[in-house]
This record gives sequence, C-alpha cells and structure tokens, in this order.
Amino acid sequence: MNTSIIILAAGQGKRMFSALPKVLQPLAGRPLLRHVVDCAFEVGTTDICIVYGHGGDTVQAEFSGESIRWALQAEQLGTGHAVQQAMADTPDDNRVLVLFGDVPLLRPTTLQNLLAQCEPTELAVLTVDMDDATGYGRIVRQDDAVVSIVEERDTNEKEKAIREINTGVMCAPAAKLKEWLGKLRNDNTQGEYYLTDVLAMAVADGLQVHGVKASNQAEVMGINDKKQLAEAERALQNRLVNSLMEQGVGFADPDRVDIRGELNCGKDVFIDINAVFEGKVTLGDNTTIESNNLIRDSDIGSDNIIHSNCHIEGATTGRDCEIGPFARLRPGAALASNVKIGNFVEVKKSTIDDGSKINHLSYVGDAVVGAGVNIGAGTITVNYDGANKHQTIIGDKASIGSGVELVAPVEIGKGATIGAGSTISKSAPDGELTIARARQTTVRGWKRPTKKK
Repeated sequence: MNTSIIILAAGQGKRMFSALPKVLQPLAGRPLLRHVVDCAFEVGTTDICIVYGHGGDTVQAEFSGESIRWALQAEQLGTGHAVQQAMADTPDDNRVLVLFGDVPLLRPTTLQNLLAQCEPTELAVLTVDMDDATGYGRIVRQDDAVVSIVEERDTNEKEKAIREINTGVMCAPAAKLKEWLGKLRNDNTQGEYYLTDVLAMAVADGLQVHGVKASNQAEVMGINDKKQLAEAERALQNRLVNSLMEQGVGFADPDRVDIRGELNCGKDVFIDINAVFEGKVTLGDNTTIESNNLIRDSDIGSDNIIHSNCHIEGATTGRDCEIGPFARLRPGAALASNVKIGNFVEVKKSTIDDGSKINHLSYVGDAVVGAGVNIGAGTITVNYDGANKHQTIIGDKASIGSGVELVAPVEIGKGATIGAGSTISKSAPDGELTIARARQTTVRGWKRPTKKK
C-alpha cells in the first residue's frame, strides 16, 4: 500500500524568540525540518507533503528543487485543520502518516515499525512511556487496543497514573481520514480542530486502533524553545557518537564532541575533546584528532595527526601528515603524503606534494608546491594584486628561507634556494641561490624624535 507522509510545519514558534521559523532552527547543523524530511524519505515514499504557514517563503526556499508537495495553512487552527489542508491532493487509496516538523529525532525504523503494525483499514498511533506524563494526553487501552486518548485536564486519578502518552504521530487510511477530518469540531477552549479527535471516530466506526511504542522519550521529543533545542542537540550528539563508538572510534569524552553533518571514520581513529565536525568529513585509519579542532567538508587521510586548535575546511590530506597546532587549511588545500603544516600556517587553494614542510608562521595561497620542499617561517606567497589572483610554483626540493615574499606569478626552480628576507618577483633558476635584499646601510648620528613639551 502506498504511503503519503504529511509533515506539519506551519507553526511560528513564538517561544524561540527568533526571526527564523521554528522548523528552520538548527539542530546538529541542519534545520529541524530537514531531519524530519530526510527521515520521511528513508521510510520509503513518493509523496511527501509539508503543511507550511509562518515564514512560508523561507521554509519553501530551504527545500527548493526537491520532490515535495506543499499545502498552505494560512490560519493556524489546530493539528486537524493542518492535516486537512494536505488531504485534497492525497490519493484515497493511500494510507497517511502524519509527522511534525518540530519532532526531529524520530528514526526511520520506528516509523517503519508503526506502518508494519497498521493494516490498510486500521489506525495506529505512536506512543511512548514517560517518566513523568504530566501535561500529556494519556493512552487508554482495552485488551491491548487503544480506545481513547485522555487529555491531562480530563483525567481521573486512575488515568493520571498512566505513563503511556500520545506523541501525535499517526497512521490512518486516507479515505477514512478525510471523512473523519470533515466531522471535526472546534468547540473547545482553544477553538481549534484537534487531530487526536479522529481516534474516537475510528473506535466508533469499529476500526482497530494500535498503539505502537517508541523506544525512548528523546526520539519523540518536540522542540518549542531554545532549552528543548539544546536538549535535543545533546540527545542527537549522543546517538551519533554512540554509533561511531560501536564502530570502534575512540573518544576522550563522548559528551564533548559535536557532529554537524556526516562523519565517517576508519579503524583506530581517536578524537579528543571539543572537536567539531561539519558537513561531510572522512577520517582515515589511525588518525588522531586532538582537542579544539574544527573540521568541515574535508577528507583526512590515514595516520594523520591534527594537533590542537586547527581550522580545516574543504581540504584533503594523504598519509602520515601532521597539521598544527593553530594551523588553518582553507578550501582547495590538497596535501599529499608526509606533509607537515605547522603552527600558525595558512594554506589556501594550493597543492603540497610528498614530504614538504611549512613549519610555522607562513601563508601559502594559489600555489603548487613540489615534493621535499622546505618553506621557512614568515614566508608569504603574494598572490593578490588587488584585482586578480596569481599562482606561485615551487619546484621539488626547493628551500625557501624565512621572511620571504614570493610575488606571484612567479616560479621557483627545482632545488633552488631563496635567501632569507628576500622579495622574489622573478623566476629563480633550478639549483641556485637567489637573494633579493636591499643594501643595508647605517645612518650615523641619527637621533630618535622626542615628544614636544
């Protein structure tokens, strides 16, 4: 049976105190709604409809070009009203799975289990056992079937003791759901149409209603304010780190790592505290990430050591590289094997070949650096003329002294040596020493200026 997934994402989220719509608040580097949509696609469906409202243009722009159906809820009149906006284009023969754009931690396996236990003519609700169910609608069962959901304000003493609560996630046959939604009333204190009211209609029609439990509270938590957003962030980080530890990745402290994207690790990888990974990052076998590193959209090779306090983005490294501390690799930095990038070195849009070293306090940008090159402290590739970028080429086994400026476009030959303190604006030949310094002079009798009284 085909499944239509409807995601309710029209709310403003006033308690966020943010100009950004609630469903676009970031969780592990991605909007809340992105987590829900990705989960929906993994469940397996060709029909996903997002019910949008507040900040609609911004929400739609986040998913432009994707195969998503959109339904506008111009007025927020409750969950039942929201689902109703999406039903006109939902095929009657489908079953409908209702999700929420501010419930981002649901696993595809949980939803697949819910669908597996719901026959085409039945209704199923996702539930969870709470340590403290205060404030939630209680699930009332009879012979294991769900017969009602009782809201907190309507519970008697027996019902107050029930720990199983309704999460709001529901599966129902589309044709029957359309019928039930048409019968909803808003004669309640909020003046809203509640989706949960269809459960009583299903029971009255003699349909079996299943209550399928989620594995834990964190998976079904809704996000309404920044405190809950922070709690969800930590819950998701714990999930991601635990998965990596099950694959053999070592962590100094699993609670002090943040993964804001996709992190893939080889064997015997170790990650120290306060490491942040963003976008798509790969760490090769036997690689160590020391403390306080930010690595974004990069491929780090095997047997690397990333010392503390480095910023790496859009970079690749080969085997046996050593980076940092306090190094920066910017987009386009491509290191071969056995490369050393030392403290306070910045590399941008440059290739560094095998065995080359840039040990400290240098900037290398728009450069091609050969194998076995040594670049001294304070060396700068002067790659920008105020309008255009130019390339520096340094041949194999060249040695660049400290305090050198290489004014691009310029080429340093193989085995060439550049004297310390030189400003090189013309090509230097292979195997020779090239020096370009102003003549040193001493001005006799010169006096430093003094302050006027």
